[in-house]
Amino acid sequence: MIIAQAVALGIGFLLDLIFGDPNFFLHPVRLMGGFISVTEKVIRRIFPKTKAGEITGGTLMVIIVIAVSAAVPLVILLLLYRWNIVAGAAAESVICYFMLSARALGKEGNKIYYSLLRREVDKAREQVSMIVGRDTDKLDDVGITKAAVETIAENTCDGIVAPLIYMALGGAVLGCAYKAVNTMDSMVGYKNEKYLYFGKAAAKLDDIANYIPSRIAARVMIFASRILGFDAGNAAYIHSRDSRKHASPNSAQTESVVAGALRIQLAGDAYYFGELYKKPFIGDSIKDVKYDNIKQAARIMYVTAVICAVILVAAKIAVGCFI
Repeated sequence: MIIAQAVALGIGFLLDLIFGDPNFFLHPVRLMGGFISVTEKVIRRIFPKTKAGEITGGTLMVIIVIAVSAAVPLVILLLLYRWNIVAGAAAESVICYFMLSARALGKEGNKIYYSLLRREVDKAREQVSMIVGRDTDKLDDVGITKAAVETIAENTCDGIVAPLIYMALGGAVLGCAYKAVNTMDSMVGYKNEKYLYFGKAAAKLDDIANYIPSRIAARVMIFASRILGFDAGNAAYIHSRDSRKHASPNSAQTESVVAGALRIQLAGDAYYFGELYKKPFIGDSIKDVKYDNIKQAARIMYVTAVICAVILVAAKIAVGCFI
């Protein structure tokens, strides 16, 4: 079973690299998003609109969503593995594939890059708005580039390294549980009036779930930077200096590595839902931010993904052989 899960993880990763994240209405993450929306509406009707009521309701939503997101694949895989191990491994491969987004992240970065290259700033602004949480309507071409680079850096953990780690530890079921946490954070983990208390549990759990993976991702990204010929020494220095310069305990981990490797300055003040948030800069302006930085960040992401996948699959196979 362990070796079957390892093979499934490897196949799922290769499927993601080859085909990218499929966009269709039965995508598990899209189903999770729909379930989160429905659950939120139901719970908000039940619990009072007080601080305690919203924290309790938000915590209950987290428990329900994680339980359902893990239980569905668990039942499906148990049934298939009992029937035929090949069928079980095939289904687990597909689920692993759905949990990863390396190709999709690179593809979205490419869209923004080529739009900027064609001087289609309005189009690039619209494209970057699809992958970032901040307001993008006032961003110029440099702001768009920085937003794209930051998103690629951060999602190297959230969309690739963390799912790989959790699926290596607990198969596709744990991968789905992690993805549920991450999806909830992206939907309700905001510190605005609507979600300050209701999204507190989701945001805190996402911080916990990504704490170790983000630090692993950062260190692998430093190594990937060295392989690619970027400034790995500066990446390590900026990481040690700026990896805590973010409201999230995890986001600056990977952002600081990319900023250092490319010798650029990221982050700074940003607007969210029309409100300005003061944020420190990450990295130094040794070089000006250029459109090519999007491509460079994507290259670091891909090499990091391959390194992590190879190590984790090999480690899981080794464990399976010795148990």
